[in-house]
Amino acid sequence: MTKLEPRGLAAASLFFLIAGCSSAKSPQTAAADSAASHQMAGMSMPVTIPKGALYTEADVHFMQGMIAHHAQAIYMARMAAAHGANPRLLKFAGKINQSQQAEIRLMQGWLVANKQPAPDTSSWRHMTMPGMLSPQQLATLDASHGPEFDKQFLNLMIQHHEGALKMVTDLLATPQAAQDVDVSVFANDVTTVQTAEIGTMQQMLSNL
Repeated sequence: MTKLEPRGLAAASLFFLIAGCSSAKSPQTAAADSAASHQMAGMSMPVTIPKGALYTEADVHFMQGMIAHHAQAIYMARMAAAHGANPRLLKFAGKINQSQQAEIRLMQGWLVANKQPAPDTSSWRHMTMPGMLSPQQLATLDASHGPEFDKQFLNLMIQHHEGALKMVTDLLATPQAAQDVDVSVFANDVTTVQTAEIGTMQQMLSNL
């Protein structure tokens, strides 16, 4: 199995929880819910938002968390060839691999441009985001082959995509979040693309 080994940006070992915030919550409660701590080389790395910035702490957490989320999806996609996936699934997995690599570069670029810690693609091993597979689920996927792999992959990737949609929903429900145009456009793209891909995967499942 090919491991995802990123190059360029220094590896960041991060852990934080992105909390879902109801639109009914006060801004103070939502801000507290979206706050998270960052760990890099054992040191606390709190997010500092410059005065006058359009982006918020929730935006930074979203971009950092989505890097880890995408990275696990790429790891899963790269399993397909070695596990006897059918040709259609191989093509679909290749699309995820390519498109989400490009989106990771976009998110890393946004974080670096805004002088925020930018995790690399190893971060999925240390971070837990909605929909991400547990070690047990990954082991089950890795143990499968052929048609059983196809079924496991599709069910688990649907779970994974639904988690990404929840991350967007939580972001958009957080007061003041997604006012930055790059964050807003990216978040909406995630919703559009991954909703469509869920539909494709559901169709593929029905044809197995």
